[in-house]
Amino acid sequence: MKRVVLATGGTGGHIYPAVATARELQRRGYEVTLLGQLGGMEERVAQDSGLAFHGVVAGKFARSASGLDPRQALRAARGLAQARSFLNRTRPGVVVGYGGFASLPGVLAAQSLGIPTVLHEQNARLGLTQRLALRRARAVGTAYPDVAGLPAGRGTLVGMPVREEWLLRQEATQRLGLQEGPLTVFVMGGSQGSVALNSAVPGVLREVLGEAGLSPDDGVQVLHSTGPRWLSDVLPEVQNLGWYKAVGYVDSVAAWSAADLAITRAGTGTLAEAAFYGVPVVMVPLPSSAEDHQRFNARAVEAAGAGRLVEQEAMSRSLGSVVLECLKKETRASMREAALRRSPQGAASRLADLAESHFRS
Repeated sequence: MKRVVLATGGTGGHIYPAVATARELQRRGYEVTLLGQLGGMEERVAQDSGLAFHGVVAGKFARSASGLDPRQALRAARGLAQARSFLNRTRPGVVVGYGGFASLPGVLAAQSLGIPTVLHEQNARLGLTQRLALRRARAVGTAYPDVAGLPAGRGTLVGMPVREEWLLRQEATQRLGLQEGPLTVFVMGGSQGSVALNSAVPGVLREVLGEAGLSPDDGVQVLHSTGPRWLSDVLPEVQNLGWYKAVGYVDSVAAWSAADLAITRAGTGTLAEAAFYGVPVVMVPLPSSAEDHQRFNARAVEAAGAGRLVEQEAMSRSLGSVVLECLKKETRASMREAALRRSPQGAASRLADLAESHFRS
């Protein structure tokens, strides 16, 4: 049996592309295992997706002048040893690393054993863990044409693998308990939610949509995925707004299939999904994202004409006017076309091709 290991974990932006690639590799006859942090989100996602999973301990890298916490260094060393033992036993033909601290044990272990490694960089700026693995990697697949920090000629544009499913609008709105006719604004701060978006967006939209005289009857409704932990904080803010539906978690395929405009963070996974579904985005980059990668992502999408960037500290001043501008028919149509030009459709297949080209029997 031909074996491939996908080293991933930490956040949905690292995990879900691996799941999409795994499906494609399985279709081609490969035995695929996800390797990540023991007890991490990736273990649950792998189980829910019916994928084999092997967990190791992982140490987080500090991004401060004080350097790596010795306890985290010890965890990283243990994880590397555990991953090396697993890979030495199973001998996959290639290991694909998706970035993030949870992927590093698998990638570095593979390189120490001489197993070919391929990296996938999701962001418009090369991440720390990918930089550590870059020198000995056979290839780097990228989600953006230009990646800051990646030497010229080292990257191959493959896109961001996403779950390539969609629903007709009628079915999507029925699943979500929404009306079919109104324009739908989808608010989503990532798989765990965003306190900043949860706090600011309901008030801003209540004010600007109310002032504009908009309601479901006039053509606008809001679907807000708060993250399960924060739903009870948001519900009191919107309980009297019949056009504003807040939920802790939402079926992403249904939500994107129904959305006409989205207000989101700027993680590449979210932006890739928006592009696949042709949904314009108003992006509020997470200021504390590693090496400010979300701002790099948002600038790339804005430059392509598929979104608008609003800084977190400017939400109260600027978000409302930007949303109203993006809801205009002509603006929305132009942004939708730009989003579809960025569609990652076929990215999982292209990344699988790249991995196969370096597979060692």
